[in-house]
Amino acid sequence: MNLSYIVDGLVVGFSASVPLGPIGVLCIQRTLNKGRLSGFISGLGAAMSDTIYAIIAGFSLSFIVGFIETQLLWIQIIGAVILISMGLKIYNTNPAEQLRRQKRNTKTLIQDFFSTFFITIANPLAIFLFLAFFAGLGVVAKEQTMFDQLALILGVFLGAATWWLILTSLISLFRSKINLRRLYWINKIAGGVIVVSVCILFTIWTVKEYFLS
Repeated sequence: MNLSYIVDGLVVGFSASVPLGPIGVLCIQRTLNKGRLSGFISGLGAAMSDTIYAIIAGFSLSFIVGFIETQLLWIQIIGAVILISMGLKIYNTNPAEQLRRQKRNTKTLIQDFFSTFFITIANPLAIFLFLAFFAGLGVVAKEQTMFDQLALILGVFLGAATWWLILTSLISLFRSKINLRRLYWINKIAGGVIVVSVCILFTIWTVKEYFLS
């Protein structure tokens, strides 16, 4: 196994996760509201989803890519609806009630993980992002063994997880200075940012895909 593939995967996973889109805002909101562990576990859900798309891109599973290309509009619509619903839920969340519910609910972390996993998996454009990263690094042009491919995918997951650990750790430093009133407004801002950004991104993608192509 060539260890350079793990390094390549680390670079790809970290770089693909850094842009702070709606998932980043969601993880920041959860870190401030519920703690670093909740934010980090939410990030791991996104990292696992990204890893699945990296597998599709890295293993050149063209039949899956072809299916996604033909159904991209519907998949994007479903993903946008899920994210907007999540944004509205955050906007209307009472932080005091959220803290009480968190203490009673032992399944919160599992829910945090799978919520971001399903939201991220509903954004199949990530496949094309990973294809671009792999092509830029020349990974797809190299001869690979199965162990090399596994090392690459492991690196992607570790790189993404590293980013979420860094982000949630930094945000957690400010958590002690946040009271319930500030959490209330953080929920309003985070929910609003998610809804508005999804609407803008979906509109730009639709116009570019169907009117300017």
